[in-house]
Amino acid sequence: MQETILISGISAIVGGLISFFLQNLKHKQEMQKLFESDKTEFMAENTAKYFLSHKSHIDRSFETLKKHLGGFEDDELRKILVRAGAIRVYRDDEEWWRLLSRMDEYIDRKKNS
Repeated sequence: MQETILISGISAIVGGLISFFLQNLKHKQEMQKLFESDKTEFMAENTAKYFLSHKSHIDRSFETLKKHLGGFEDDELRKILVRAGAIRVYRDDEEWWRLLSRMDEYIDRKKNS
């Protein structure tokens, strides 16, 4: 009787572990598949962050970003910039973008200049 309970318990644990590892593997594959299907937009967001994180340029004109992130319609590029964490500002009737995370740096530079 105790042998049956022990064997049943071990079987349940082994089955549960196998199920867990298979589901984990399936999840990783699905995430990779999702990333690959949207790779262009993920890479565009990373590129936008790269340009907006430049040490000496806190913000960039929309035209500069559009030139370097070619292949997107204007509004599509604006959505990518927002997903990257950027905000739009206007300077001399031109559209400029900067990362929201760099606002403190922008304010400090404005005060010191």
